[in-house]
Amino acid sequence: MIRTEKDYKEAKKRLEEDKKIMELQKTRLKKHGLSKAEIEEAMEPLVSFHLQLKEEIEWYEEVREGNLNLVGSIKEIGLMLIGLRIGLGLSQRELAQRLGVTEPQVSRDERNEYHGITVERIAKILEAFNDKGNIEIRYVKDMNAPADERVYTEYLALSEKEKKNLVKKLKLNKAS
Repeated sequence: MIRTEKDYKEAKKRLEEDKKIMELQKTRLKKHGLSKAEIEEAMEPLVSFHLQLKEEIEWYEEVREGNLNLVGSIKEIGLMLIGLRIGLGLSQRELAQRLGVTEPQVSRDERNEYHGITVERIAKILEAFNDKGNIEIRYVKDMNAPADERVYTEYLALSEKEKKNLVKKLKLNKAS
């Protein structure tokens, strides 16, 4: 997974190198007299790795621009936190400073996609992000339901006054 700008640049470089390696391998396989089907089968692992790397690059570019998708399950909360950090333009070092931990700790947490993270830790991370703008997390009860029928529970890192206003707003929407 790409978590830093350095990782991103290395992945872009590796993607270009992989294209060359794949073409070279394909040419070698043709020279050995393999059929088109045999070549495709032999190339499948390389192509699969290449596509995975390409998807990771695309994901990083999307989150860096602030385009995050809904989290489909609680297991994806770690990816969302990493994406938020990247989208807000924070480095791992800056996040570590805001959290009062070391940069290697943030790197380790992200490498493990925050596996086993507590609700308290999620809240601290969201608070560390919050000076960059309001962070909203929505829990979608039924991902298959039409958008207008989805049930959302929202957590906003807001002041108590803003939370009360949000509750009023939600009650008004429910009544309409």
